Amino acid sequence: MLLLITRYPRTRGRHHTVTRRRKLWSVSENWPYPPEHRVAELFAAAKRVQEQAYAPYSHFLVGAAILSSSGRIHVGCNVENAAYPVGTCAEAGAIAAMCAAGDRDIAVLVTICDSVDVGTCCGGCRQRVREFAQPSTPIYACGPDGVRATFTMESLLPTSFGPENLSGFVS
Repeated sequence: MLLLITRYPRTRGRHHTVTRRRKLWSVSENWPYPPEHRVAELFAAAKRVQEQAYAPYSHFLVGAAILSSSGRIHVGCNVENAAYPVGTCAEAGAIAAMCAAGDRDIAVLVTICDSVDVGTCCGGCRQRVREFAQPSTPIYACGPDGVRATFTMESLLPTSFGPENLSGFVS
């Protein structure tokens, strides 16, 4: 059960805090995959933000939506630059939005692109996602018509390097 803490302003004086319990989804035989309505919600969010992508050079529009462990959805789109290396990927934008909102755990990632084949995260983004995801975190690769393939973080980046590899080196 997920515990959400919400602050509501009072008309006068200090804020008061309300604690609510909200169940995102239960662990079942198909764990870690969330119920279809959450995937559909993430797909719709990724599709909406994909339309905002700035890709005047490649014309390859990508959108990403993250469901964080808090239950909030964070989105990002790719942003190209004439100096190619300084552009950003959709996944990086969604991760930045998640961090800016104070969340640090990716529960589900959905990406969407218009490629003919299944479009998965680039190598750099796989490592970025790995920083905030568990090995079992589901990643949905979508096209305009819906989900084309489902992966786990571990299947996209096996034997990966993560924060736990730095224990003992960083205090």
